[in-house]
Amino acid sequence: MRLDHCCLNVRDMDAAIRFYERSFGMKLLSRREIKETNAEIAFVGYGEDQMKLELTHWRAWKPEDYVEGSTFDHIALIVEDVRGLVARLKAEGVRVAKEPYSLSGSGSTIAFVHDLDGNWVELIERARS
Repeated sequence: MRLDHCCLNVRDMDAAIRFYERSFGMKLLSRREIKETNAEIAFVGYGEDQMKLELTHWRAWKPEDYVEGSTFDHIALIVEDVRGLVARLKAEGVRVAKEPYSLSGSGSTIAFVHDLDGNWVELIERARS
């Protein structure tokens, strides 16, 4: 397992990307629409092989939905066997937020579980090439 990224919800995707590029020297690594959730995501960072920051803009959210201190979304871990890990975590009493699934256009399988404080942890099994 390894830490892959941390996700923040943002009001304005273009402004957020500019902020992280100008303020911290990060580069835009990728950006795409997620039709299933009516959202757009972008990854910024210092390289694909390093931990990244995922920025998520939820199109259905209103400006008042973004409250300072509440825009943290999740951390993400790369795992070898997402289904096996979710089964083990469930047996240990860990709450599952979303069972393993794949988004359209992605060969990766993802799932979400809650930590002890209710924070979401994304588990990602990358598509095998």
